[in-house]
Amino acid sequence: MKVLIVESECELRLIWQRALERLGVQVVLVTDQATAVQALRDQSFELIILDLVLENGSAFAISDFANYRRPAAQVMFVTNTSFFSDGSIFQHCSNACAYVQSATAPEDIAMMVTHYAARA
Repeated sequence: MKVLIVESECELRLIWQRALERLGVQVVLVTDQATAVQALRDQSFELIILDLVLENGSAFAISDFANYRRPAAQVMFVTNTSFFSDGSIFQHCSNACAYVQSATAPEDIAMMVTHYAARA
């Protein structure tokens, strides 16, 4: 199983990476839209962990490109904001499988990733 993590905050990227690797998941880390798009061009992923608010780039553009280039890949949106807390993210992004707060326990995120990625 291969997962792409798109997260601007270094500490979160590494925490999620370690939690996923403990479960045997192969992880690719990127920080912005440009490197995420390049990773999606070059590699297949079962799931993408995507911060809704990136320092550089648009989460929606990444999700849209993933839907085009890797239609089987699902997107787990993470955020530390209340944007889309009403669940409307699922209406905007057809490849969205989950929407969680970035403060969610890394072990819980890892278990959700393995659950959703297994369905891909």
